[in-house]
Amino acid sequence: MSNYDSTQHVKGSSLFVDDVTAPEGLLYAAILTSPEAHGNILNIDFTEAEKAEGVKGIFSAKDIPGDNQIGGIILDEPLFAEDKVDFIGQPVAIVVAENQLTAKEAVKKIKLNIEKLPAVFDAREAFAKNELIIPPRTFTLGDVENTWNRCDIIVEHRVESGGQEHLYLETQGSLAHPTEGGGIKIISSTQSPTAAQKITARVLGLPMHKVEVDVTRLGGGFGGKEDQATAYAVMCALASFKLKRPVKLILSRQEDLRITGKRHPYSSDFKIGLSSDGKILAYEVTFYQNAGAAADLSPAILERTLCHCTNSYFIPNVKATGISCRTNLPPNTAFRGFGGPQGMFVLESAIYRAAEKMGIDPSVIQEKNLLNEEDEFPYGQKVQNCNIRRCWNQTKDQFIYDEIKSKVVAFNNSNKLYKKGVALMPITFGISFTSTFLNQANALVHVYTDGSVSVSTAAIEMGQGVNEKMRNIAASVFSVNIDRIKVNSTNTSRNANTSPTAASSGADMNGKATEIACNNILERLLETAAKELKSPGTSIKILNEKIYVDGTETDLTWTKLVQAAYFSRVNLSSHAHYSTPDIYFDKTINKGKPFAYHVFGVSIIETTLDCIRGTYEIDSVKVVHDFGKSLNQLIDRGQAEGAIVQGIGWMTMEELLYNDDGKLLTDTLSTYKVPDIFFAPKEILVHFLEDAPNPNAVFNSKAIGEPPFMYGIGSYFSLMNAMKAFRNNNHYKFISPLTNERVLVSLYAETKE
Repeated sequence: MSNYDSTQHVKGSSLFVDDVTAPEGLLYAAILTSPEAHGNILNIDFTEAEKAEGVKGIFSAKDIPGDNQIGGIILDEPLFAEDKVDFIGQPVAIVVAENQLTAKEAVKKIKLNIEKLPAVFDAREAFAKNELIIPPRTFTLGDVENTWNRCDIIVEHRVESGGQEHLYLETQGSLAHPTEGGGIKIISSTQSPTAAQKITARVLGLPMHKVEVDVTRLGGGFGGKEDQATAYAVMCALASFKLKRPVKLILSRQEDLRITGKRHPYSSDFKIGLSSDGKILAYEVTFYQNAGAAADLSPAILERTLCHCTNSYFIPNVKATGISCRTNLPPNTAFRGFGGPQGMFVLESAIYRAAEKMGIDPSVIQEKNLLNEEDEFPYGQKVQNCNIRRCWNQTKDQFIYDEIKSKVVAFNNSNKLYKKGVALMPITFGISFTSTFLNQANALVHVYTDGSVSVSTAAIEMGQGVNEKMRNIAASVFSVNIDRIKVNSTNTSRNANTSPTAASSGADMNGKATEIACNNILERLLETAAKELKSPGTSIKILNEKIYVDGTETDLTWTKLVQAAYFSRVNLSSHAHYSTPDIYFDKTINKGKPFAYHVFGVSIIETTLDCIRGTYEIDSVKVVHDFGKSLNQLIDRGQAEGAIVQGIGWMTMEELLYNDDGKLLTDTLSTYKVPDIFFAPKEILVHFLEDAPNPNAVFNSKAIGEPPFMYGIGSYFSLMNAMKAFRNNNHYKFISPLTNERVLVSLYAETKE
């Protein structure tokens, strides 16, 4: 695989925001943030900072020409705090100076007087105080209340899932400079160029056509730059607009860790009822989502949690309630899986506890309740082209699950202080934005007279290989060497009104738009070829840059054909639009068909636990995954492997800790731990499910970005099984992440539930 971006990364020549050649007169910005989680702003004194040599300007809420509002779904988040602050790290003002050091030193000279107020950091406490982002939402299927009396086994419990830091390699950053006619151009590290454009226009009081946003690539995103990158783009734009000079703002790693939102922590209650043979009859769950101080994307993330609350299982009677709670933490935001993992973790915990009560392995309940064709989800959609049982059976057969289990039992019987665990984790994940209007994309394709091809889409390259997939699609449609294809930066002047690169749909939608645009040009080229070859009504094809008539090669080549088309005044450009067909969702009744299709898969995860120290290793992750017909197997395999490790990190070691005042304690890479090469699974085997084409996406492919993340949930239950092998008489609580410390305390805790 020749991947342009990978090659550039290895050579060190990839350009990110901080690498862009500095324009003449560039200034640097630093942010004054709130040191308190909640309080009234009594006074701000900029006097001393303004006098500092090299300071060119300080801007706060009073300097905004338009609206001091950057909220997307709900208008509840000011760019700069005005009368009060709602979380530690909330921006209050921006200082602009000749260099970065001067700007940061000047920030320290600002006197910010805040009257401290009581703060809330716990979602359940916020709910008790009616501090809600939106009213609670409930998804239902069947009749839960009248089913409990038919259940032979009923289990209730609480589940806690922690947040997670995105830890993208490139921190949040932006560069803005004024343009002719009072406009502004922004180079941003954002997954949502149109959102940055729209909200900058709102804050500056400009029409959108005067704001241009350009994105070459991101050094990672994982959802953390879908909404939250906007604020830094707008701050830069405001300062540049005011000073009529270029301004750059790049957060340090510690600043980024402290002031950006994370994956949402959830506190959840479940009640599950089963028949004596392991069939799940009823499931009731309440999710308390810790949204932080503003809505951000929390309502949409909560909706996705509700959509995926039953994971890969058909449960005929479901009642799932989601409550988005406002707390005094930085607004939490999108993260790979977008609320789906939090919902799946609760149900897998419920199955695990029910299996404990029944004295059976959780896999028995899992297998008995797997989805079948035309089974209905709680949001009203029926599953089609269901491959979950194929994945389940192939995983167990291909990796010889029964033999793995036997070896685990034998190991545990012969070892007292080391124990092994194994768990199966099925996943079913819907692909599309649940907000139907976002499911649209456009592409602009040019074929130049030398035969080279330019492609512009809204897809943001952030390490997931989407640019290479766009090149694959264009090269395939035209049947030309992929080296002829260049993918341009994403720019709001070339591709307008775009959706974020998120929801695992970047390649799906932008790839389809690219395919349509290329086919438009191809049709014109084939008509030109028919005229040039004087072969109307015959079969003309382009194959490997050569033109064939009825299967016979001609002297006409790709380059000659393109030149002939140009001299015949044929349009060699196409702008195409694509909208995902046949999807809808009625939020008033929480029913519809929100997803174009579903991705399926099953993993087996094995772990080894040191029962004296509480440390553990992830021995292996073995997966059969439904990729559809992969656009690029190397890229897709890499995405699956990365998602798996990131999911394991969320479940096991990535712990966010705050003090009593709401200050993040894990704000450095020495205190916040992520999986490294030493912690990563010793073995990751990803098998592509065969003969599983997907007619609902470009070239029969399937999305890959988010679904494999959920395999990491299996590591939690694999470890739980190892813990039970050591001490089976303790009902361990469902709290993630399952850190070494938490494992050790749980193994030797004297109290039982």
